[in-house]
Amino acid sequence: MASRMGLIGCLIVVVALLNGATAQVTAAGEYQVGDSLGWTVPPNTSYYSNWASSKTFFLGDALIFNATSGTHTVAIVSEAEYNACTKVSSVFEVQPCCPFRYTPESTGTKYIICTVSNHCEQGQKFSFTVESQNFIVESPAGSPTESPSNFASSLTVGALYAVLTTTVISFLTFF
Repeated sequence: MASRMGLIGCLIVVVALLNGATAQVTAAGEYQVGDSLGWTVPPNTSYYSNWASSKTFFLGDALIFNATSGTHTVAIVSEAEYNACTKVSSVFEVQPCCPFRYTPESTGTKYIICTVSNHCEQGQKFSFTVESQNFIVESPAGSPTESPSNFASSLTVGALYAVLTTTVISFLTFF
């Protein structure tokens, strides 16, 4: 009886670990815009462009704008408005007390500027590309291939595995 209970306990732990591994396909990233500098007038005009180009953004990722000094805005603009630093009326205000969180809702290139004074002209702007979540898997030949972006089938397999192993555990418990 004691060995059966030990076996059941081990099976429960294995099921929990495997279920957790298959259920969590992806986790969204969170990026502090400008890292420790935050969202402020940068030391040079390429600061935020360099910051963004060093990252890969996916759907579901969030950008956190923290103003480290003064009041700034976050304006999501067109490419033409970005290039001209056009002041637009649809902006989000960012103050040291109150960070702003932006989660892009679609893939493609996004353009962000600050519309306060001449901050945009001083480099408080950047563009970035949001990609769909593609995972790389190894093919039998060893070369990487992209897996489909829809992981419903792998989640179904994980759910089926969890149901079957729970059934086996229940069976061993009662017999």
